[in-house]
Amino acid sequence: MSLTVEQKNDFLALETALHKKHIRTSSSAVSELLADEFIEFGSSGRIFNKSTIIDALKTEVVDQQVSVEDFAVQELAATVVLVKYIAAKPFGNQEATIRTLRSSIWQLIDDRWQMIFHQGTRIPG
Repeated sequence: MSLTVEQKNDFLALETALHKKHIRTSSSAVSELLADEFIEFGSSGRIFNKSTIIDALKTEVVDQQVSVEDFAVQELAATVVLVKYIAAKPFGNQEATIRTLRSSIWQLIDDRWQMIFHQGTRIPG
């Protein structure tokens, strides 16, 4: 089954919600978006679970603007999708940009989509 444009936009909204400071610093908002078994392989090389990511995000002070390029959604099963994109955000003096390959797996759990896996890999250069 192919996803509709509206469904793809819904996943874009879910994914980019986690880029917004007011969501990232809200433990309850992040908890709603991440499944209990969530795991992340960060671009830093660190591994996070749900509780460690919630603790790390709630202390963020910088509100970085993240742009999304080449966003794609692939249905893996009726209740599981893979989201892939490039995240670009300013670095340092705002003239440099960090670009990261991002992938997330979202699963329909208790009638709502939750992220169960995320990985970020920095693009050299």
